[in-house]
Amino acid sequence: MAVLLGCDSISLDFPTKEVFRNVTLGVNEGDRIGIVGKNGDGKSTLLALLAGALEPDAGRVTHRRGLTVGLLGQRDSLNDAQTVHEAVVGDTPEYEWAASPRIRSILEGLIADVPREARVGELSGGQRRRVDLARLLIGDWDVLALDEPTNHLDMRTINWLAGHLKTRWQAGSGALLVVTHDRWFLDEVALEMWEVHDTRVDPFEGGYSAYILQRVERDRLAAVAEERRRNMARKELAWLSRGAQARSTKPKFRVEAARELIADVPPLRNELELKRLAVARLGKQVIDVLDVTAGYPDDAKQPRPKTSHPVLEDVTWLIGAGDRFGLLGENGAGKSTLIDIIRGKLEPLRGRVKVGQTVRFGVLSQQLEELAPYLSSTIREVLSHYKRSYIIDGKETSPEKLLERLGFTTQQLMSRIGDLSGGQRRRLMLLLTILDEPNVLILDEPGNDLDTDMLAIVEDLLDGWPGTLILVTHDRYLMERVTDQQYAIIDGHLRHVPGGVDEYLRLVSGHHGTVRPESVEALLEGPSGASAPAKSGDGATASAPASSLSNAERQRLRREVASLERRMETQQGRIDELERGMGEIDPTDYQALEAQQGRIAEARAALDELEGAWLEASEQLEG
Repeated sequence: MAVLLGCDSISLDFPTKEVFRNVTLGVNEGDRIGIVGKNGDGKSTLLALLAGALEPDAGRVTHRRGLTVGLLGQRDSLNDAQTVHEAVVGDTPEYEWAASPRIRSILEGLIADVPREARVGELSGGQRRRVDLARLLIGDWDVLALDEPTNHLDMRTINWLAGHLKTRWQAGSGALLVVTHDRWFLDEVALEMWEVHDTRVDPFEGGYSAYILQRVERDRLAAVAEERRRNMARKELAWLSRGAQARSTKPKFRVEAARELIADVPPLRNELELKRLAVARLGKQVIDVLDVTAGYPDDAKQPRPKTSHPVLEDVTWLIGAGDRFGLLGENGAGKSTLIDIIRGKLEPLRGRVKVGQTVRFGVLSQQLEELAPYLSSTIREVLSHYKRSYIIDGKETSPEKLLERLGFTTQQLMSRIGDLSGGQRRRLMLLLTILDEPNVLILDEPGNDLDTDMLAIVEDLLDGWPGTLILVTHDRYLMERVTDQQYAIIDGHLRHVPGGVDEYLRLVSGHHGTVRPESVEALLEGPSGASAPAKSGDGATASAPASSLSNAERQRLRREVASLERRMETQQGRIDELERGMGEIDPTDYQALEAQQGRIAEARAALDELEGAWLEASEQLEG
């Protein structure tokens, strides 16, 4: 296989840090390489070195003669005065780029909703990112080097980008280097992983899941000093192996080998116990969003964009104690509007919101506005306003110890908040939010600015938190890891997506974030309680069969379905345990084997009854 580019014994020092020491690497034709590591360890620097945008202090970087490398940086160099059309295709005549199916596909997939004559300086962060990606991807490159390509992209666009990169070159040709914290994206596009750490780069075969498996094996043999890192990786692996989404979407992942490594790792969450604790803290009623239509007045003083029609229409969302919900939707779909409605920051145009008397909100916003008053204070000064001890995972701990779990050192306690990096601020704000002891936690893009290791630590912390959780994120891996059910905002309506992210992507596929008006009613049918009213021939609203259910009946059925699902999962666990016990019985002890088989049959019969009850309740709920 031909070598496209490589580096030979390169070293690089920055004024305050040694970045690389004697690193030798090669990129061959057909390579698809994901690059991971802690923030600040040199991932972006490595990409710049390989692309030729940065020179090493020692050693050399070599490129095959005539090689073309396309580099996407974390910050674009677009000209604010140019139009979108000029920024993407430049002076290329339209008949040239329009004749290329590949270019048309890229423009359709990335910027179909961005006006071509709009000025770049007027675009949002997400639109600029898509324009910069389109500009790069329409080029004909031998190697693509992408630094955080999923930043500011919504889930549909991330899914499109993964599909494009997987089919951009024929097998065995071209090469891809990608730095990203999006672990789902890495598993989709990468066939090999590089881990950057401690001035070195370690290669691993396979995508992110296989990398985790190999890293676990490596860490199991490492010194005691690596114990904390190994435990984090093993817990990450436990989810990868046990999660239903992981089993269905990662066929190449060696699940059985993973099970052997994590046999002694407990389940990530005891959902029944979490439910019990959450109900005790919250009471019966949490949040009921009932038939809400919401938008923003056409007033120039409003900080929100003007709108001539509601952002949300006829939304009903019943949120109970211990629910862990993910909220999906493209940028601008109305996720923030729905969160503002729930928190009481925005009054609905129609409908009402009922919030339980015991509810205490904890909110981590995307822009971290909550930290603004403390920018001149040190971390220690901010922590002094909180209790000295907390009970986490059944154990007493201090705020400082929790901060350690989130990657801070004792010395950093004296750092000013204003001097912290974006990732450090986000981790600190997450801790402060939890220390306020809310029972309803709302997280808006909590994974921004965090590396893959720190994301796993944050997820571990969220796994042990017992209250109601509402998560807004475009990080598919994070969404599937910490939430149990997902809802999506599509064309202003909220609907439950039992199939999770995969179902959501199928719904919005080909619509570029919008749904044809004639298909809205069909899409909104389902068990979410957020269905759109059907129209009769004269334009009046006609009641669908399921509308005969009152909100109270719907809520009762939803709780019954959720309870049955938990009981089915518990019963399946009992069956699995009994079947494992069968292997421990002496094969010559026929009486013991027969008795164990009888217990398995009884457990299966009980599961059949639960499944029958679940099916009946689900059919009632769906009308």
